[in-house]
Amino acid sequence: MESLAITQLSALAHPRRLALFRLLMRRFPGEVPAGDLAQALDLPPSSLSAALAQLRQAGLIGQRREGTSLLYQADTTAAAGLVAYLAADCCRGRPDICLLPDHDKEPVMSHRKYAVLFICTGNSARSIMAETLLREMAGDRFEAHSAGTRPYSELNPRAVALLQAKGHDVSGLRAKHVSEFQGAGAPPLDFVFTVCDRAANEECPPWPGQPITGHWGQPDPVRATGTEAERQLAFQQVYGALRNRIAAFAALPFDSLDRVSLQARVDTLGQTREPA
Repeated sequence: MESLAITQLSALAHPRRLALFRLLMRRFPGEVPAGDLAQALDLPPSSLSAALAQLRQAGLIGQRREGTSLLYQADTTAAAGLVAYLAADCCRGRPDICLLPDHDKEPVMSHRKYAVLFICTGNSARSIMAETLLREMAGDRFEAHSAGTRPYSELNPRAVALLQAKGHDVSGLRAKHVSEFQGAGAPPLDFVFTVCDRAANEECPPWPGQPITGHWGQPDPVRATGTEAERQLAFQQVYGALRNRIAAFAALPFDSLDRVSLQARVDTLGQTREPA
């Protein structure tokens, strides 16, 4: 294990490779095309290829071909093995010295509502749909919030009109920056979900309290083209996909799951494919 740990630590000991691995961890359990990685990190093909090759050689990421595309995914089992080795060997079995407190085996359920934050880039469509859906579908158990990494000043009118047409209350919705949920005075969060790939690609500081995170990427309906009916359909499809996923999330048996099990369930929901 020592030899493997040295190889893995060496692979991560470069800003480019570390940024690549962290991006794939944020997008987990999704598989990310090489082109998307290059664009997100602004890397030329040769640099990206070399970085991916070293991370693969270290066993930290996997590769799969789909048609003409190469897809990459973080190997969370390998990452967990590296952390476990550091905790057991380097920390001499004292993770309280080297690592954050281990709450993984504690029950997740508490007496208060869960606080959930949905993030997309503009906080004008997908994330406000998710916020509204969770609040109205399970508001007795969840406090729903949304924010953007680069929020627009106004909500998308098509998204707002769709929510109104579905009978949702939109009076309290507004575009917010993620900074409102970070730092001193920010509300404690139990779950953080990114609902667009661009937001998941961006670096965010670690969230206080170690909330469970997930990536539920949806296509951006704001970018849809075509006739008015086709554009409206794009919003309807995203709304439906989010509604299905949030319904499945709200139905999870929170009172019987520890953090590890709940994170696994959230990851599984992130891999759910919507009907064509």
